[in-house]
Amino acid sequence: MWKSGLKWMFLIIGTMIGAGYASGRELWQFFGYESGLAILLFSILFFICCYVIMDISYQQKSEHYIPILQTLMGKKLTGLYDGMIILYLFSTTVIMIAGGGATLEVLHIPYWYGVIIISVLLVVLFIWGLNGMTSMNSLLIPMLILFLVGTLLVFQWSTDFKMDISWSRQRNWPSAFTFTALNILPLVAVLGAVGKKINHRGELWIASLGSSLLLGGVSFLYNQSLINVAQEVMLYEIPLFAILKNYPYFMVLVMTGLLWAAIYTTAASGILGLCTRFQPLLKMPFWLLSLFFLMMMIPLTTFGFSKLISILYPLYGLVNLYILAAIMLYPIVHRFDDKPAA
Repeated sequence: MWKSGLKWMFLIIGTMIGAGYASGRELWQFFGYESGLAILLFSILFFICCYVIMDISYQQKSEHYIPILQTLMGKKLTGLYDGMIILYLFSTTVIMIAGGGATLEVLHIPYWYGVIIISVLLVVLFIWGLNGMTSMNSLLIPMLILFLVGTLLVFQWSTDFKMDISWSRQRNWPSAFTFTALNILPLVAVLGAVGKKINHRGELWIASLGSSLLLGGVSFLYNQSLINVAQEVMLYEIPLFAILKNYPYFMVLVMTGLLWAAIYTTAASGILGLCTRFQPLLKMPFWLLSLFFLMMMIPLTTFGFSKLISILYPLYGLVNLYILAAIMLYPIVHRFDDKPAA
């Protein structure tokens, strides 16, 4: 139970920690000053969302996300959100592939070589299907978290752990809802694929509670570190590099490797969501499906998608408040439905 629970926990964290999160851009966009309460609320909301989605997935023994959407949204809205999830997974995976190519340019690897490298590694990963995905996350995510937390703790130590916390000034708390909502679609897509693999309800608690505590703690530490360099953050395309400005160049290379790993895990999550959605229709093995999607995505990496995503992310966050509300209300509605008539 523990082994499987931790496996799902790393799958959840791998889905969450993409390039936007690891670089600090996503956190700085949604949080920043007066956000201690917002991050606490996010942790609670994230736990509830993960548990409810996994619970439905476990009950339905689902292999893709459609049963989750039908349970939460009803059949009429399922088609709309199905289209949104496909668009979201496709567009963000295109961004990750482009980011994978751009990140390797730091090592003087040409952009298109970088794009080909990440694409080939994604196809190879899905030779082993879902097992390949979970094994990869179990290996990469602990390393990513350890390096990121280690870097942030060293930075905090260098600033004498100067924390900007005032619980009387927490005006940014509503951002917890939009930040959680933004991440609902990939969670539904990925967790909807594992229902048939869950064997014990305890796995739900381990994965949901573990991922929410880890992400909440890392988010708080990261956000506090970014506040300490708030004046410099605007000067950097990647906020993390504002924290690393006084570090040796070797550390910049290490963190660049971490960013690439975060990009890879997020791209893999996107491909997994698309593969599990279309596999019952196309009857193709995962590796061939992933190759099919990547062949469509690679030409699109030449467009200015970073600006598009900066517009799409907040929009997705707002639209997804509806599905967030449905998830939050599900335990209450389900509880009443289960009660025997008086």
